[in-house]
Amino acid sequence: MNLQQRIDLVAELGNYLLSDNANWLAAKQEASLQNRWFTEEFINAAVDNISTEFLQKDKLERWCGNYELKDKVPIPKNIGLVMAGNIPLVGFHDFLCTFISGHRQTIKPSAKDQTLIKHIFDHLCQKNTAVTQFISFADMLKGCDAYIATGSNNSSRYFEYYFGKYPHIIRRNRTSVGIIEGNEDKEELKKLASDISMYFGLGCRNVTKVYVPHHYDFLSLLQALEQFDYFIDYHKFKNNYDYQLALLIMNNKYYMTNGSCIITESKSLFSAISVLHFEYYINIEDIQLRDHPEIQCIAGRNFLPFGATQKPSLVDYADGVDTMRFLTEI
Repeated sequence: MNLQQRIDLVAELGNYLLSDNANWLAAKQEASLQNRWFTEEFINAAVDNISTEFLQKDKLERWCGNYELKDKVPIPKNIGLVMAGNIPLVGFHDFLCTFISGHRQTIKPSAKDQTLIKHIFDHLCQKNTAVTQFISFADMLKGCDAYIATGSNNSSRYFEYYFGKYPHIIRRNRTSVGIIEGNEDKEELKKLASDISMYFGLGCRNVTKVYVPHHYDFLSLLQALEQFDYFIDYHKFKNNYDYQLALLIMNNKYYMTNGSCIITESKSLFSAISVLHFEYYINIEDIQLRDHPEIQCIAGRNFLPFGATQKPSLVDYADGVDTMRFLTEI
């Protein structure tokens, strides 16, 4: 396949993912049954963003225009992809970059998120059998020319050991933060609540900590978070909520809650499921977070707008590393 054929194929995929095709609906249902964190709501949210932001033909062509992509790669490299499974199709952007670049890829999907990516592969193969020359799956990655691996800080040490001598992108734990000025309106706080709670807070683009001015009244934020009160009906979420609440009570730590989200003061950027950390600031100018190695996004009025953290575009590369440039320079 040449470059235009690859673009046309994934653009058609974007339409398919938004369709009510019976096979696709069944695949989404199966994914939800296999991983209870993957609710129908959140699978659809991930798919909608992929379809509208990644797989529109005009956006794909503009994106490709930023790089010196070959119509056909004379000697394609085999790229090993280790995908995470914290939110639905979280590894899709790496998959897309590799496919559009013209290289081959061998995918090791997460055990928590296999169904959707394999169904997408099957659909692409039905549209063009040449896809089988570009994409394959494996339980173990060996003999690849380069690697893109996403995991935890712990697993990244193994990735470095096994893949370090090859060209690689290795991603570690990251999270996102929000900066509140104190005069946000209800709509802004509602969007921030979505940044916090989407995907149960499991994504690296989820806000897990907010910086607030001294004497900030948290009532409005707690009320905004009430739109996700239904989370407490999911037993996996409720178990986490009950456990984190018990820890705070036993340790006699100050907290606030609306019955489904706990807000507590902490220096840590990372928070547990159902918990939001906060830290006070005196001068907003004193908050130095840009280029922080553990921060993926900063949400706020002078940063990424509230409500946009979970809506990445084609050029919003994980960890700020340009995946497509990496692939074109191999």
